[in-house]
Amino acid sequence: MFDFLQGYDLLGAFWVTVQLTVYSAIGSLVWGTLLAAMRVSPVPLMRGFGTAYVNIVRNIPLTVIIVFTSLGLFQTLGVTLGAERFTSINFRLAVLGLTAYTSAFVCEALRSGINTVPLGQVEAARAIGLGFPQILRLIVLPQAFRSVVGPLANVLIALTKNTTVAAAIGVAEAALLMREMIENEAQLILISTIFAVGFLCLTLPTGLFLGWVAKKVAVKR
Repeated sequence: MFDFLQGYDLLGAFWVTVQLTVYSAIGSLVWGTLLAAMRVSPVPLMRGFGTAYVNIVRNIPLTVIIVFTSLGLFQTLGVTLGAERFTSINFRLAVLGLTAYTSAFVCEALRSGINTVPLGQVEAARAIGLGFPQILRLIVLPQAFRSVVGPLANVLIALTKNTTVAAAIGVAEAALLMREMIENEAQLILISTIFAVGFLCLTLPTGLFLGWVAKKVAVKR
């Protein structure tokens, strides 16, 4: 029943999906944290940029962003992100697009965590002479991250599923292979089930683990 799988690199496709998820998650966490810092910054220009970025990017379909990275950045502007091979360029562009999109949701999750930090702690930090960057780094963000492990886990799971959009620019991840297999094989239900189980194996353990982490590191109020 599964003989038709021998001609396809199923594990390789899911490995590309994992790589997309990991690199995009790291990038989204870094850029999303910076955006969250901008959104609570005392500098109006930074607050305005952070707010505009989040509101604009969250309302643009991910497919549009991914396609723009290929047609706009690569084919029009010649941006290659340091890669030479076409497959590597598309992979890096997909990571860039996923990072740009997902960071907006990371930012909002972190901002909700920042709002849970008692104002008295911030005022006390100001009273002893700490500046905004020190307050954010030493007091606010550590507590904010502990408060939003659960929401960040949901963002990570959504990111894992969103990697399928990278197939739109030819990245050889799971969704692209599934489309190829459906076109070549008369096994629609079986193929769909295999890939559904594959994504379930990626997302379910992640959700369970991060849910356990969230309970362990939760801030007691």
